[in-house]
Amino acid sequence: MNFRYDALYPSRRSPVLAENVAATSHPLATQAALAMMSRGGNAVDAAIAAAATLTVVEPTGNGLGSDAYCILWDGKELHGLNASGASPEAWTPEQFRGQTEMPYRGWGSVTVPGAVSAWAELTRRFGKLDLPTVLAPAIHYAESGFTVSPVIGALWQRGAEVLSDQPGFADMFMPGGQVPKAGERFHSAEMARSLQRIAETGGRDFYEGALAEKIAADARANGAALTLADLAAHKPEWCGTIATDYRDVTLHEIPPNGQGIAALMALGILEHLDLADLHADDPVALHLQIEAIKLAFADLHTFVADVRYMTEVTPQDLINPAYLKERAKLVSRDRAQNYGPGAPRTGGTVYLTTADASGMMVSFIQSNYSGFGSGVVVPGTGISLQNRGAGFTLQPGHPNEVGPRKRPFQTIIPGFLMQGDTPKMSFGVMGGPMQAQGHVQMVMRTQVWKQDVQTAIDAPRWRFIEGKKVACESALAKATRAELVEMGHEISVETPDSAFGFGGAQLIERFETGGYAAGSDSRKDGQAGGF
Repeated sequence: MNFRYDALYPSRRSPVLAENVAATSHPLATQAALAMMSRGGNAVDAAIAAAATLTVVEPTGNGLGSDAYCILWDGKELHGLNASGASPEAWTPEQFRGQTEMPYRGWGSVTVPGAVSAWAELTRRFGKLDLPTVLAPAIHYAESGFTVSPVIGALWQRGAEVLSDQPGFADMFMPGGQVPKAGERFHSAEMARSLQRIAETGGRDFYEGALAEKIAADARANGAALTLADLAAHKPEWCGTIATDYRDVTLHEIPPNGQGIAALMALGILEHLDLADLHADDPVALHLQIEAIKLAFADLHTFVADVRYMTEVTPQDLINPAYLKERAKLVSRDRAQNYGPGAPRTGGTVYLTTADASGMMVSFIQSNYSGFGSGVVVPGTGISLQNRGAGFTLQPGHPNEVGPRKRPFQTIIPGFLMQGDTPKMSFGVMGGPMQAQGHVQMVMRTQVWKQDVQTAIDAPRWRFIEGKKVACESALAKATRAELVEMGHEISVETPDSAFGFGGAQLIERFETGGYAAGSDSRKDGQAGGF
């Protein structure tokens, strides 16, 4: 099929208003979520159905070998789940001596995948439907096939150019030696069988059964450290959330090893900078947000790691209001500054959010990290493995230094806003170091400047890179860019081909009178839907 899609003109979607809603980065995943709620399931069932479907239809950002995090409001209280996996027990610092950085691709970058454990644990504790029912849409698309969408087709081609020589990649993702193009169909009977096995065993087979044995066997065959014991030792952790107040709302994030704390630090700094009289796209408003993010990132890459190893500086130290007030004093209203370390590489991730008529709201994210992750696919399973091990550092003594059975620093973060004791907004912005920055931009636009969820998503974005370097979308007004340059920012305008660096957002905001508004990012293939 000769299918061509060119986004020649700006697109403004309308927010979707309904009592049961879902917003994901792929329409088939959104429809899977709505199907669960329409047959009596709740927002958790919907979220897991969407997450599983995304491993099939958006393999460029996630897979069965992903990690995951979740924040959910069950109708009475907020819960936080960390389902990111740890490093193999054999990963001591000595094993990587002589290397200048952690491996970024291949088996040497693979840590224990946690996404399947998140599906099982969330379904067990909060779901209304069983896992075979919830995973049925994903199994169907894996077995019968689906039509590749435009954005994913382009990312698929890009990934194949650098990963085709990784173990199992070409067999899985390049059928007949070709990358599926937008408009062409793709299926994987092997992935369908793995999903079926996960559904039948409540996820146990992935960590203790036949699937686990295949993963461990392939690791041995390729000289990798991951073992069956490493997989069996994995357990998702109900970790709660950490939070920062901003005006009359409270932003909740998962505690480290993720970067969500950077969004909390930035908001805590912005609380002490006067933005109230500025409009959303005022150059000074953008400047102050950029400076707050720069300060937050300087601390993020110095102190943040697996929380068990943050002995010098704790998460509560970093979000202490008195400390953030002092940090805010460093910001000049008219001059860009260099506060220190830069951001990590951009990556591939899927974020989704769901909400139901009972009041349950779910903020869920899963990722293979870089596009297609490690590039490794376990033979006969369709399991593509993440490369989260690349998140470690080799710097001796750093809290994020590689070590055995240790969680690496993670970029993926789900966000959740509360207003007092009431849920306000479940949201996320996928895309490597863009995520914490995107959280700040979404909170500011929806809460300070009262933009609806879709308008906030559609607005042009910026991304701090390092030093005084800031990338902007071309939609940001030239006059605004010129004023930022005048302040000392080194502005670059990224081309549409690199626009994934500005992430993909999904937002659901709750109305005080009941019901929700949902928005989905036009930068992705996604969809917001409801009934």
